[in-house]
Amino acid sequence: METVEIADRSEFALWAIQRAQEIVVTEGASFAMAARDMDDAALSAAAAALGKAISEAMLEVFDGLVSD
Repeated sequence: METVEIADRSEFALWAIQRAQEIVVTEGASFAMAARDMDDAALSAAAAALGKAISEAMLEVFDGLVSD
């Protein structure tokens, strides 16, 4: 993972958009396929993976805000 320095709100907004795009690309396809196939088990697993990726991104930001 690369470190990004965010100096202002616009940089944070840009970072957040890029992270959201990454998450959708990596997790969204399996979610969409499970929904299309109406596979409840796969849909549940894909939703959990999507939620986990979002949570990890939020923790990544929080960890960067907290000084050591």
